[in-house]
Amino acid sequence: VRIVESGGGLVQPGGSLRLSCATSGFTFSNYDMRWYRQAPGKERELVAVITSARASTNYADSVQGRFTISRDNAKNTVYLQMNSLKPEDTAVYYCNTYLWGRGYWGQGTQVTVSS
Repeated sequence: VRIVESGGGLVQPGGSLRLSCATSGFTFSNYDMRWYRQAPGKERELVAVITSARASTNYADSVQGRFTISRDNAKNTVYLQMNSLKPEDTAVYYCNTYLWGRGYWGQGTQVTVSS
């Protein structure tokens, strides 16, 4: 199983970024996918989930209306479109799935929102 995040960077408040999470080693379309984030000195928090079957989505209250999670099953990739970014969105963002009762994570991608 391989999970690789990309697309992070430095952006000004109010800006946008699109994160990508490329996967391999499992049947991507069969599994829910999640984005988490972890800010310095804080616990890792769930940001967004997209289900396998109907691609239903769910978001943390802190990003509702600003972030959009989506998936492309043909490319085995999940995305996180982040708009109206705030300094408090600064964190390392991780992509995750659970297979056979075990969590699999990528290495993370840094997002920094600062002027």
